[in-house]
Amino acid sequence: MKKYFITGLLIWVPLVITVWVLSLIVRAMDQSLLLLPRAIQPEQLLGIYIPGIGTLLTLLVVFITGLVTANFIGQRLVRFWEALLSRIPVVKSIYYSVKQVSDTLFSGSGEAFRKVLLVRYPHPEAWAVAFQTGTPTTDVSQHTDDEVVSVFIPTAPSPVNGFFFFVRKRDTIELDMSVDDALKYIVSMGVVAPPLRGNGRVGGANLIGRAQNE
Repeated sequence: MKKYFITGLLIWVPLVITVWVLSLIVRAMDQSLLLLPRAIQPEQLLGIYIPGIGTLLTLLVVFITGLVTANFIGQRLVRFWEALLSRIPVVKSIYYSVKQVSDTLFSGSGEAFRKVLLVRYPHPEAWAVAFQTGTPTTDVSQHTDDEVVSVFIPTAPSPVNGFFFFVRKRDTIELDMSVDDALKYIVSMGVVAPPLRGNGRVGGANLIGRAQNE
Protein backbone atom coordinates (compact mmCIF):
# COMPACT_ATOMS: atom_id res chain seq x y z
CA MET A 1 0.00 0.00 0.00
CA LYS A 2 2.75 2.47 0.95
CA LYS A 3 4.62 1.71 -2.29
CA TYR A 4 1.57 2.55 -4.42
CA PHE A 5 0.89 5.73 -2.45
CA ILE A 6 4.45 6.99 -2.95
CA THR A 7 4.30 6.09 -6.65
CA GLY A 8 1.11 8.12 -6.97
CA LEU A 9 2.76 11.08 -5.24
CA LEU A 10 5.71 10.92 -7.62
CA ILE A 11 3.27 11.22 -10.51
CA TRP A 12 0.97 13.91 -9.15
CA VAL A 13 3.31 16.23 -7.20
CA PRO A 14 5.44 17.44 -10.15
CA LEU A 15 2.34 17.65 -12.37
CA VAL A 16 0.36 19.75 -9.88
CA ILE A 17 3.31 22.05 -9.15
CA THR A 18 3.93 22.54 -12.89
CA VAL A 19 0.28 23.44 -13.53
CA TRP A 20 0.28 25.77 -10.51
CA VAL A 21 3.41 27.64 -11.66
CA LEU A 22 2.10 27.94 -15.23
CA SER A 23 -1.22 29.21 -13.87
CA LEU A 24 0.56 31.92 -11.88
CA ILE A 25 2.56 32.99 -14.94
CA VAL A 26 -0.51 33.08 -17.21
CA ARG A 27 -2.58 35.04 -14.68
CA ALA A 28 0.25 37.54 -14.20
CA MET A 29 0.59 38.06 -17.96
CA ASP A 30 -3.19 38.31 -18.33
CA GLN A 31 -3.00 41.51 -16.30
CA SER A 32 -1.93 43.23 -19.51
CA LEU A 33 -5.62 43.15 -20.54
CA LEU A 34 -6.28 45.81 -17.90
CA LEU A 35 -4.40 48.26 -20.13
CA LEU A 36 -7.16 47.98 -22.73
CA PRO A 37 -10.28 50.15 -22.51
CA ARG A 38 -12.86 48.40 -20.37
CA ALA A 39 -15.36 48.29 -23.24
CA ILE A 40 -13.12 46.09 -25.42
CA GLN A 41 -11.69 43.82 -22.73
CA PRO A 42 -12.40 40.16 -23.65
CA GLU A 43 -14.01 39.46 -20.28
CA GLN A 44 -16.49 42.29 -20.85
CA LEU A 45 -17.24 41.27 -24.45
CA LEU A 46 -17.57 37.52 -23.81
CA GLY A 47 -18.88 37.63 -20.28
CA ILE A 48 -16.37 35.05 -19.04
CA TYR A 49 -12.68 34.99 -18.20
CA ILE A 50 -10.60 33.01 -20.69
CA PRO A 51 -7.07 32.45 -19.38
CA GLY A 52 -4.25 32.98 -21.83
CA ILE A 53 -5.63 35.86 -23.91
CA GLY A 54 -3.54 38.38 -22.00
CA THR A 55 -0.51 36.12 -22.41
CA LEU A 56 -0.95 36.16 -26.17
CA LEU A 57 -1.36 39.95 -26.07
CA THR A 58 1.82 40.33 -24.01
CA LEU A 59 3.84 38.14 -26.36
CA LEU A 60 2.45 40.04 -29.36
CA VAL A 61 3.40 43.40 -27.83
CA VAL A 62 6.93 42.16 -27.07
CA PHE A 63 7.31 40.83 -30.63
CA ILE A 64 6.03 44.03 -32.25
CA THR A 65 8.30 46.10 -29.99
CA GLY A 66 11.33 44.10 -31.11
CA LEU A 67 10.25 44.34 -34.74
CA VAL A 68 9.76 48.11 -34.60
CA THR A 69 12.97 48.89 -32.69
CA ALA A 70 15.08 46.77 -35.03
CA ASN A 71 15.08 49.47 -37.72
CA PHE A 72 16.62 52.92 -37.81
CA ILE A 73 13.46 54.82 -36.88
CA GLY A 74 12.75 52.51 -33.96
CA GLN A 75 16.26 52.95 -32.60
CA ARG A 76 15.84 56.71 -32.79
CA LEU A 77 12.63 56.42 -30.77
CA VAL A 78 14.39 54.28 -28.15
CA ARG A 79 17.22 56.82 -27.82
CA PHE A 80 14.66 59.62 -27.48
CA TRP A 81 12.79 57.67 -24.79
CA GLU A 82 15.97 56.91 -22.86
CA ALA A 83 17.08 60.53 -23.09
CA LEU A 84 13.72 61.55 -21.65
CA LEU A 85 14.03 59.08 -18.76
CA SER A 86 17.58 60.23 -18.04
CA ARG A 87 16.20 63.64 -17.03
CA ILE A 88 14.19 62.15 -14.16
CA PRO A 89 16.56 61.55 -11.19
CA VAL A 90 15.00 58.54 -9.43
CA VAL A 91 13.63 56.93 -12.59
CA LYS A 92 17.03 57.29 -14.24
CA SER A 93 18.79 55.29 -11.53
CA ILE A 94 16.23 52.49 -11.53
CA TYR A 95 15.86 52.25 -15.31
CA TYR A 96 19.53 52.21 -16.20
CA SER A 97 20.39 49.75 -13.42
CA VAL A 98 17.73 47.31 -14.60
CA LYS A 99 18.66 47.88 -18.24
CA GLN A 100 22.32 47.16 -17.60
CA VAL A 101 21.48 43.88 -15.87
CA SER A 102 18.99 42.79 -18.55
CA ASP A 103 21.41 43.69 -21.37
CA THR A 104 24.09 41.61 -19.69
CA LEU A 105 21.84 38.60 -19.09
CA PHE A 106 20.09 38.49 -22.45
CA SER A 107 22.99 39.54 -24.64
CA GLY A 108 24.41 36.61 -26.57
CA SER A 109 27.92 38.07 -26.41
CA GLY A 110 28.00 38.61 -22.65
CA GLU A 111 29.76 36.40 -20.11
CA ALA A 112 27.09 36.51 -17.43
CA PHE A 113 25.66 33.10 -16.52
CA ARG A 114 27.43 31.42 -19.42
CA LYS A 115 29.83 29.31 -17.34
CA VAL A 116 29.13 26.93 -14.46
CA LEU A 117 31.96 26.73 -11.95
CA LEU A 118 32.97 24.86 -8.83
CA VAL A 119 34.28 27.12 -6.08
CA ARG A 120 35.43 26.56 -2.51
CA TYR A 121 32.46 27.57 -0.31
CA PRO A 122 31.62 27.95 2.54
CA HIS A 123 35.00 26.62 3.73
CA PRO A 124 38.18 25.34 1.97
CA GLU A 125 37.10 21.70 2.30
CA ALA A 126 33.71 22.18 0.58
CA TRP A 127 32.68 22.76 -3.03
CA ALA A 128 29.73 24.81 -4.29
CA VAL A 129 28.20 25.24 -7.74
CA ALA A 130 28.48 28.84 -8.95
CA PHE A 131 27.84 30.88 -12.06
CA GLN A 132 30.46 33.19 -13.50
CA THR A 133 28.95 36.64 -13.91
CA GLY A 134 31.93 38.39 -15.45
CA THR A 135 35.29 39.90 -14.67
CA PRO A 136 35.85 42.58 -12.01
CA THR A 137 36.39 46.23 -12.80
CA THR A 138 39.79 47.85 -12.63
CA ASP A 139 38.97 49.27 -9.20
CA VAL A 140 38.67 45.72 -7.86
CA SER A 141 41.37 43.92 -9.86
CA GLN A 142 44.07 46.44 -8.97
CA HIS A 143 43.76 45.42 -5.33
CA THR A 144 44.19 41.69 -5.97
CA ASP A 145 47.46 39.89 -6.61
CA ASP A 146 45.90 37.11 -8.73
CA GLU A 147 43.41 37.12 -11.56
CA VAL A 148 39.90 36.98 -10.12
CA VAL A 149 36.43 36.44 -11.53
CA SER A 150 33.04 37.46 -10.19
CA VAL A 151 30.71 34.60 -9.33
CA PHE A 152 27.18 34.15 -8.04
CA ILE A 153 26.68 31.23 -5.65
CA PRO A 154 22.95 30.35 -5.54
CA THR A 155 21.26 28.79 -2.56
CA ALA A 156 19.24 25.57 -2.67
CA PRO A 157 16.43 24.93 -3.34
CA SER A 158 15.78 28.59 -4.28
CA PRO A 159 18.48 29.70 -6.75
CA VAL A 160 17.10 33.23 -6.99
CA ASN A 161 18.89 33.98 -3.71
CA GLY A 162 22.59 33.59 -3.14
CA PHE A 163 25.93 35.24 -2.60
CA PHE A 164 28.17 37.35 -4.80
CA PHE A 165 31.94 36.93 -4.47
CA PHE A 166 35.22 37.63 -6.23
CA VAL A 167 37.33 34.45 -6.29
CA ARG A 168 40.73 33.62 -7.72
CA LYS A 169 40.31 32.17 -11.19
CA ARG A 170 42.90 29.45 -10.54
CA ASP A 171 40.81 28.27 -7.57
CA THR A 172 37.76 27.61 -9.75
CA ILE A 173 36.90 24.57 -11.85
CA GLU A 174 34.83 25.10 -14.98
CA LEU A 175 32.17 22.41 -15.37
CA ASP A 176 31.05 20.95 -18.68
CA MET A 177 27.45 21.62 -17.67
CA SER A 178 24.76 23.88 -19.08
CA VAL A 179 23.18 26.59 -16.94
CA ASP A 180 19.79 24.83 -17.18
CA ASP A 181 21.26 21.55 -15.92
CA ALA A 182 23.03 23.37 -13.09
CA LEU A 183 19.79 25.07 -12.01
CA LYS A 184 17.97 21.73 -11.98
CA TYR A 185 20.82 20.29 -9.92
CA ILE A 186 20.55 23.12 -7.38
CA VAL A 187 16.75 23.16 -7.16
CA SER A 188 16.67 19.38 -6.61
CA MET A 189 19.46 19.71 -4.00
CA GLY A 190 21.59 17.21 -5.91
CA VAL A 191 18.85 14.66 -6.56
CA VAL A 192 18.54 15.34 -10.30
CA ALA A 193 22.09 14.84 -11.53
CA PRO A 194 23.03 16.46 -14.86
CA PRO A 195 23.87 14.11 -17.75
CA LEU A 196 27.53 13.43 -18.53
CA ARG A 197 28.91 15.13 -21.60
CA GLY A 198 31.74 14.07 -23.85
CA ASN A 199 34.21 11.81 -22.07
CA GLY A 200 32.96 12.72 -18.61
CA ARG A 201 35.79 15.16 -17.97
CA VAL A 202 34.96 18.52 -16.44
CA GLY A 203 36.22 21.76 -17.90
CA GLY A 204 39.07 20.00 -19.72
CA ALA A 205 40.39 18.49 -16.47
CA ASN A 206 39.42 15.50 -14.42
CA LEU A 207 37.50 16.88 -11.44
CA ILE A 208 38.27 14.04 -9.06
CA GLY A 209 41.96 14.07 -9.84
CA ARG A 210 42.21 17.80 -9.45
CA ALA A 211 40.35 17.81 -6.16
CA GLN A 212 42.60 15.07 -4.81
CA ASN A 213 45.74 16.94 -5.85
CA GLU A 214 44.58 19.93 -3.83
